[in-house]
Amino acid sequence: MLLIALKMLVGDKTKYIGILLGLCFASFIITQQSAILVGIVKRTFGFITDTSQPNIWVMDPTAQYIDDIKALKDTDLYRVRSVRGVEWAVPLYKGTIQARLHNGTYQTCILIGIDDATLIGQPPIILEGNIMDLRQPDAVFVSDVGARTKLASPSKTGSIPLKVGDTMELNDHRAYVAGICRVSRTSQSQPVIYTTYGRATSFVPSQRKLLSFILVKSNSNEPAEVVKERIMAQTGLAAYTAAYSAQ
Repeated sequence: MLLIALKMLVGDKTKYIGILLGLCFASFIITQQSAILVGIVKRTFGFITDTSQPNIWVMDPTAQYIDDIKALKDTDLYRVRSVRGVEWAVPLYKGTIQARLHNGTYQTCILIGIDDATLIGQPPIILEGNIMDLRQPDAVFVSDVGARTKLASPSKTGSIPLKVGDTMELNDHRAYVAGICRVSRTSQSQPVIYTTYGRATSFVPSQRKLLSFILVKSNSNEPAEVVKERIMAQTGLAAYTAAYSAQ
């Protein structure tokens, strides 16, 4: 029976080749669509994996995902620091801001403000400059993709990428490009700009609450899950371990 089935399969060369081509094309489509799905899903937690120093993220209980930001009160940072088992807790700002380029055009950017003292939350890869340069007046770091594309200046011979030493305006504030970094691509296509938390909150329009997230590191002798539960019980805020947040 197997021999008969084999003869029926390859007996008509045209149909046999058509079947092979159809199977190859179907396999290609399945693989391509799976790769696209994985790529999209990875972009949803790219910012979390880039910020690898903390193992607990604290946020408003109503926040549903990384870009659903509900600002916290500044005093929440000190409440989290007072929880037993917390080694350190630092503020993080994440929002959007309008950048004005030299040619007068505006570009919406993602603004990340990291802790002024420790620089925890810094970009994962520094391509140009030194992360300590972020302490210079008005200093920012720009993602390499954004510097080459949406923040580049048009010219007759093509676009000129934004580079270290250039300046731009962020919400009518001068910003000096002190470095270029590489970050994971996210679901948002805007350029990413890093600066210190204090500078970020001065760049953005004044609001009553500006604290987006609190980054927490638990003590080495305390399981992160236990510390997370304590934070939620004592502060009423939502807390997630980094492994859970990336799921």
